[in-house]
Amino acid sequence: QLAARAETKRRSAAQLWPETTSTVTGQHCTVAPAARMPSEVKTSQPGNVEPGTVMEHSSAWKVSDFHSQDDYTYTFTDGDLVELDGVIETVLSGGKDLKDVTKQDAPLPSLGPKLVAIQEEVTWGRGFALLRGLPVWRYTRRESLAAYWVLGLYWGKAGSNNQHGHLIGHIKDVRADPSLPTTRLYATHEAQPWHNDVADLVSLLCLHNAKEGGHSSWASSVSVHNEIVRRRPDLARVLADPVWFYDRKGEVPPGKAPYFLIPVFNYHAGHLFVNFSSNYYHASQRHPEVPRLTAPQLEAIALFEGLAASEELAMHYILQPGDIQLLNNHTCLHHRTAFQDWADPARKRHLLRLWLSPAHERELPPVYADLYGGSLDVGNRGAIRVEGTREHIPEHAEDP
Repeated sequence: QLAARAETKRRSAAQLWPETTSTVTGQHCTVAPAARMPSEVKTSQPGNVEPGTVMEHSSAWKVSDFHSQDDYTYTFTDGDLVELDGVIETVLSGGKDLKDVTKQDAPLPSLGPKLVAIQEEVTWGRGFALLRGLPVWRYTRRESLAAYWVLGLYWGKAGSNNQHGHLIGHIKDVRADPSLPTTRLYATHEAQPWHNDVADLVSLLCLHNAKEGGHSSWASSVSVHNEIVRRRPDLARVLADPVWFYDRKGEVPPGKAPYFLIPVFNYHAGHLFVNFSSNYYHASQRHPEVPRLTAPQLEAIALFEGLAASEELAMHYILQPGDIQLLNNHTCLHHRTAFQDWADPARKRHLLRLWLSPAHERELPPVYADLYGGSLDVGNRGAIRVEGTREHIPEHAEDP
């Protein structure tokens, strides 16, 4: 019955697609010899994006579009830090729980407009930014958390990163077993495959980097989409089919199944939204009632990940202490290599993470409701919530 319902959804979605020379049937995926040339591919722009078209926009970037890291990097000035330090002191001495501190409690008259401009470029423009020079090396842990929380207030509302309700997540190897299908890989030292996070925006702040490895990469998911439309329109249709089962990794809300359906390529209200995580598709296969991934789906996953990792599309960077990465999860995806930690516990690789929902954003497709914690309301979406979730900001990765 589950497979039959999925097939009904697939057939309904297929009606939105233009006819191509490709065929997708059962376990087989073939492309006719006369594949479309790039000049024959229709283009579209945000607000009028159609399935099977190449989206033209600044978020559809390639590595060659940037001359240097300065094109997308902001370095905190001495004046920025003086202003921020004053707010940190006020916040930590004010008696409020950090999670209850609002933007009104943390005025940044000079830095604030810069932060908003960065967020708007990430949301509506190229889809990513890098900030440098937050002095975590002189901050206590509480000061680092307060500084990061205050910066995030200017980017959006924070959502729970996990079933424990962590509003600031800790990206650290806490010896979780990566072989278990319920393990989220951020809690291990293993590589994290290409993926999007569960929020409009994701931010990472580096406190300590690894002894070796742990390199960050990101790519435009819009450019990946465009290349697949150009090269393999048959697989573009496969990725848009609503028959991709996404595992919840044990973080299951009351009354919900341990998995749900969401396409990779989503077209809604004239916009393209990309959601991809091969780790979660493969994890869903542990449920006997979930249909097996088909040969076309496996081929589509391989092509998607190969394009994302290509020299043409992938940015590579080693986050240093004090660096902040900000990504749009609808137009960018990211990746992390495996790493080896330092023996000294105080030097272990440790990043902080915010999942953020800006006050102004695009309307999401209804199919995102399961992914985004039930709410699709702009400014209040993107979180993991299960029975007993208590939102808070832990000081340490090992805290419940």
